[in-house]
Amino acid sequence: METAAQGILTRDEMESRRLLAAQDLQRGLSQSQVARKFGVTRTTASRWYRALSGNGVDGLRKRRAPGRPSRLNAEQLRIVSEIYHSGPRASGFEVDRWTTARFADAIQSRFEIRYDPDHVGRIMHRLGLRVRRRNRSRIQDVLYAARYSASAAIPAMSAASVGAVSTQ
Repeated sequence: METAAQGILTRDEMESRRLLAAQDLQRGLSQSQVARKFGVTRTTASRWYRALSGNGVDGLRKRRAPGRPSRLNAEQLRIVSEIYHSGPRASGFEVDRWTTARFADAIQSRFEIRYDPDHVGRIMHRLGLRVRRRNRSRIQDVLYAARYSASAAIPAMSAASVGAVSTQ
């Protein structure tokens, strides 16, 4: 399955995965086995099983996406990608780095469609133009804290010296 960005499936690919999982569920594989095979949580496999049991294979087919339709059509989105790859200078900016605000301005000047910079970030991600940064894991936080904690930089104080307050 080809994807727009590594690890992100299109709606068609997700439907195909659900339908393949349905075949395995119908053949008698357990929900846990299906979850492992398709790299999803057991909750997701359980949801697929309930949909299959309740509505058959049609319960696993894709439905129309909720939400407002895009104001940019497929051709305009292709041009948006070209604008991004041309760089901010080609759009009249005096810098070499896109920000979502600059990119929103470039889209507005080209198509007369105004997007909030936060939404432009989602458009950039959907087009594979930028990768969302994941928060550090809890383990990374602990390792970072252990390496750079204030307690390592400040000499240890005794309880007596912490509690001692001058009353002069």
